[in-house]
Amino acid sequence: MKTIGGLVFLLALLIWRPFAFAYPIDGAALTGIERLEGYRQAQINKNYGRLLPRGARLTTAEVDLRLTSRTALDVPTADADFSREVVALLQELSQGQADDFGLAVLDLSDSAHPVYAEHRADVRFNPGSVGKLGVAMGVFQALASAWPDDVEARRRVLREAQVVADAFIYHDHHKVPFWDPQAQRLSSRKLHEGDTANLWTYLDWMLSASSNAAASMTMKHMMLLSQFGREYPLGGDREQDFFSRTPRSELSRLLARAFRDGLDASSVDSNRFRQGSFFSATGKRLVPGQNSYATPRELMRFLLHLEQGKVVDDFSSREIKRLLYMTQRRIRYASSPALDDAAVYFKSGSYYRCKSEEGFKCRKYRGNAVNLLNSVAIIESPAGKADGLFYMVVMTSNVLKKNAALLHQDIGTRLHRLIERRHAVRP
Repeated sequence: MKTIGGLVFLLALLIWRPFAFAYPIDGAALTGIERLEGYRQAQINKNYGRLLPRGARLTTAEVDLRLTSRTALDVPTADADFSREVVALLQELSQGQADDFGLAVLDLSDSAHPVYAEHRADVRFNPGSVGKLGVAMGVFQALASAWPDDVEARRRVLREAQVVADAFIYHDHHKVPFWDPQAQRLSSRKLHEGDTANLWTYLDWMLSASSNAAASMTMKHMMLLSQFGREYPLGGDREQDFFSRTPRSELSRLLARAFRDGLDASSVDSNRFRQGSFFSATGKRLVPGQNSYATPRELMRFLLHLEQGKVVDDFSSREIKRLLYMTQRRIRYASSPALDDAAVYFKSGSYYRCKSEEGFKCRKYRGNAVNLLNSVAIIESPAGKADGLFYMVVMTSNVLKKNAALLHQDIGTRLHRLIERRHAVRP
């Protein structure tokens, strides 16, 4: 029976092989991101993990930039009617607390007539993990500065440069996925000192699993890339010597410069979007930073520039978009059932804090002092359909005592239905 079972599984592999290489999760061979192989196997044999939603099954070639021929397009003036509809939706779902949101929505479904809506889109907020987009820009700009005319060299560095987790990872509660090819098993755990993976994997852990530990290690290597260019990767001893011997004030300036270079190369205004510091307590102690902030309108400009190939350059924009493609469990805004058949490119960030209050129990996403939740998303629905719905959303909220994750999920559903109605699409 074991032999028959093995033959059945082998046959399934052979049958799926033409399709497997078409999935973004087949990218393990190209990128060295090993968890992708585990996710690919899960689509063949459910014993390895969960099946992906329909919208998460695009081919790698289909995860591409859509506005490279529209590079002159900027965020339009807000449409009054569309903005009223969006604010009414927020008002209803938050029970009259629309002013606790900042929102920007750009509907590009009719590419010749883009329509934009916003509400409090110029208000600054703490971006939380959305600030990891700034890290990605910094890394890809440092690569582009070192190898401006050699994309293959950049790919080689992303795949071959090894990142070894060290004290910069402390402390973080996020888990990251690991694929064991011998045991054919996916597992998740926190990063430990000594965990080694390539730079592409750390970028993936930072963006898809939102690991603060992975983000801090990626930031450390962003600084090394920015400082040493083509000498990168340096190797463990030179890395440690650099961080131990360089004054902290110089490290702070290098960190700020690496971030600023990425923003400038992407035409993103650093007065309206800035990631200023490490995501770990140890990183902040070793390399003092600045405060972080963002506005919905400037993050919308980032999403637009991403699709135009203007986040550093075409190669960088395309790779960042692929890193944002949701092939892990969908959460918060992206978990809306209305988006199951949509391709979702997504990053979110949360921060909540509670104070003593009689009769109130503090829970995740339900703070009564601060209850911040941020979402940025590009939606293509149905996935892979060039003439389907295509829109971008940036949202921040600080609605106290309510489950912000469910609130964002509900808004994701209702906003999708609103855009369907605007284009006479039947759900």
